[in-house]
Amino acid sequence: MATQHHSSALPAPAVPAAYPMAKLGYGKRSAPGQQARTRHDFALLPTRERYVAGFVDHLPDGAAMSVKQLAKQLPLYGQQAISTALKALSVAGHLRRVRCAVGAGDETRWVFRTFWSRIARDNEWWTTYLATETATETAAKTATPAAPVEPPAPTAVPPQRTPPRPTDTEPSPPARESISAGHTGTTGDTAPSPAYLALARLGRDDHRLGLSADDCTTLEPLAAQWLDRGVTTDYLTNALTAGLPAQIDSPVGLIRRRLIDKLPPRLPATASTPTDTPAPTRRLLVECTDCGRPGPPEALPDGLCRPCHQTHTTHGNTTPPDPTELASVKAHMANLRTLLKPV
Repeated sequence: MATQHHSSALPAPAVPAAYPMAKLGYGKRSAPGQQARTRHDFALLPTRERYVAGFVDHLPDGAAMSVKQLAKQLPLYGQQAISTALKALSVAGHLRRVRCAVGAGDETRWVFRTFWSRIARDNEWWTTYLATETATETAAKTATPAAPVEPPAPTAVPPQRTPPRPTDTEPSPPARESISAGHTGTTGDTAPSPAYLALARLGRDDHRLGLSADDCTTLEPLAAQWLDRGVTTDYLTNALTAGLPAQIDSPVGLIRRRLIDKLPPRLPATASTPTDTPAPTRRLLVECTDCGRPGPPEALPDGLCRPCHQTHTTHGNTTPPDPTELASVKAHMANLRTLLKPV
């Protein structure tokens, strides 16, 4: 239990106008149910904790809450003292440090927040509030409608120009399409396949593997088998260009042999997740204010993990040693000194 200190605490310095703010979603967040500020706030805390708490209480939401940043603004104490003060404020029920995952898939990232309450709250209140905060964020994610796709604005149709009459030396448009199709292995307006492009680029990467258009068209089905088995074009290119001999007489023969011999195995298809499967609920994880170990709110009472909580509760409460044990230790040490004396 905190003991009231009648000595006046040092006034906390004013928050500078240029105090750094954390990134969006990080930093300080005020808990609900706050009362108006009074001069008796944090009166039950020691001087250092009152000094730090008064400064943190005046920070705006979103302000950076790292120990290093707070120590820069509080010149009376260093980073170690600020860290100890924040741990004491966590035990007193004024703050909780949490982390939560936001985003989906490869865009998932951890967001770190420090919830602050001017009123000291107990562990049950913090556990309930953080559970409510988790439910609120989950509901907000599921209830956010997709942004409507606006139809593209109509574009002005350019005036039609009469194409020039083809001459005897210039092939007609159908002839040009057939020539292009013969060189790319595709028909008409169809773009070259990824397998064809991967083979065509081999000669650009290594002149020893230069293939003609007919070679690429011939080898395209073999390369397409690789891509059908889930490999990327980079994987295909690396497999075809690794460990090449110094001189290559027949690039098409070498590439055909490697496409057949090094064909990767076909992996079994993984079971797809049903579309109606609800997204997993991401709970807020409370960070230990002392060591930063994460865990659910109910597993970190007073905002501290079990080892740090035991260290905090036993600090300063050591009982004096038993006189009998003291006498036996002294007798043992005296016996050792006697044995070490020269004869």
